[in-house]
Amino acid sequence: MAFERVGVVGLGTMGAGIAEVFARAGLRVLGVEADAEALARGRSLLEGSTARALDKGRLTEEERAAILDRVTLTTSREDLREADLVIEAIPEHLDLKLALFADLDRICKPETVLATNTSSLSVTAIAAATGRPGRVVGLHFFNPAPVMRLAEVVRTVLSEPAVVDEVAGLAGRLGKTAVTVGDRAGFVVNRLLLPCLNHAAVLLELGVATRDDIDAVMRLGAGLPMGPFTLLDLIGLDTAYEIMEVLYDETRDRRHAPSPLLRELVTAGRLGRKSGGGFYSSEPPRAPDGGSRPGVTAFEVAGPGADDLAERLGAAGFRRSGDDPDVVLRLADRPVVEHAVRLRDPAKLVGVRLHGDRAAELAVTALTSPAAVAAASDLMKVLGLAAVPCKDRAGFVADALLLPYLNDAVRMYDAGYASIADIDTAMRLGCGYPAGPFATMEAMGLARVRDGLRALYAEYREPAFAPAPLLDQLVVAGASTFPRS
Repeated sequence: MAFERVGVVGLGTMGAGIAEVFARAGLRVLGVEADAEALARGRSLLEGSTARALDKGRLTEEERAAILDRVTLTTSREDLREADLVIEAIPEHLDLKLALFADLDRICKPETVLATNTSSLSVTAIAAATGRPGRVVGLHFFNPAPVMRLAEVVRTVLSEPAVVDEVAGLAGRLGKTAVTVGDRAGFVVNRLLLPCLNHAAVLLELGVATRDDIDAVMRLGAGLPMGPFTLLDLIGLDTAYEIMEVLYDETRDRRHAPSPLLRELVTAGRLGRKSGGGFYSSEPPRAPDGGSRPGVTAFEVAGPGADDLAERLGAAGFRRSGDDPDVVLRLADRPVVEHAVRLRDPAKLVGVRLHGDRAAELAVTALTSPAAVAAASDLMKVLGLAAVPCKDRAGFVADALLLPYLNDAVRMYDAGYASIADIDTAMRLGCGYPAGPFATMEAMGLARVRDGLRALYAEYREPAFAPAPLLDQLVVAGASTFPRS
């Protein structure tokens, strides 16, 4: 069918963005809110978003006026009777969505397609609340909807294949890349992303590293567009909490249980940017400073890549000495404390993991002195690296967050839920990641990923950290890439 008249129910940040996306593509849009006050907020969001695009030169005055002219706002759901497609973006509560879809089923003409923008709830349950389950799909946009290029199209066992194809085609007409998936909690993006963000909150609560340092190493070391706590504040801590609850209800995987710290912040009303503060208040994340010239006269360094690091430090004017060093740097290949106990002065040992020319994780053992940590941190800063101290735990910070996410992607593919191409596309376009998980693993080396997961499993005894069988098999077979059909 040709979609020309679209209804959007719920005009909060997400719904107003979706309305703008449809209007930009030339469709007539009817935006529906519960009352006049909510409708005014929706109008303000739409006008503000298009005004910012105008200021940035992304729209002309004429284009902005045409977009706004295509959107009609109302407080009456009854006005949706002639819509070809209706999509809801109301709060993530299943009972509210079930009641809405039952009402839409009554109001809309029989051929109308009903869509939900839910990020985690069961599309099947929503479809079953109507008399047209074959014409109900998930159409999940990402925030900000006018900017993000991905749309997840969610089919259920009840969906008519032609309807799913038509909605995916519509997503393309909107300028989005459509990834079509089955109805599992979190779909692709949130099912892979949210457990990683939740685990960051666990590491923070355990004191493995500070909030700012975790954010810094994932931005600078892992190359992500923003750190996990900055991203959680953007998503909304309440939204993240609700998604984790849905994931846990489906999987009963303890990694999917919302972290106690996340629950505490939500209960306290600290929901992120929308409430004025979450993990951060109004201040931006702290950028690691460059430091001043340290009072280090001599250092020692050992482990894989030691000579390269020594050469860099030597070029910066520091002396390598095995007799009287101020600090011993260990490029780690196993728990750092195992190396520390073999030294005459274990308090001087600091583990180091370099992330290119941008960041260095510094692993601090139970024996490491504060003076050694300060010296190692200063040396890294002299080299232009952001120094990120953390406890001596398997994976430090970056691998402890990154590798389980990669492992989850392998399990998702191996279960037949989505293709490698779709998973990589979803994470690149839905999260703004520089590469999808499979491309990332192939760049890192499959053996390194497998071995890092084994180390995490040995330390944490978390079943989900055990390497996915497919990953293990590929490494044993000597493969360097994943099979693609």
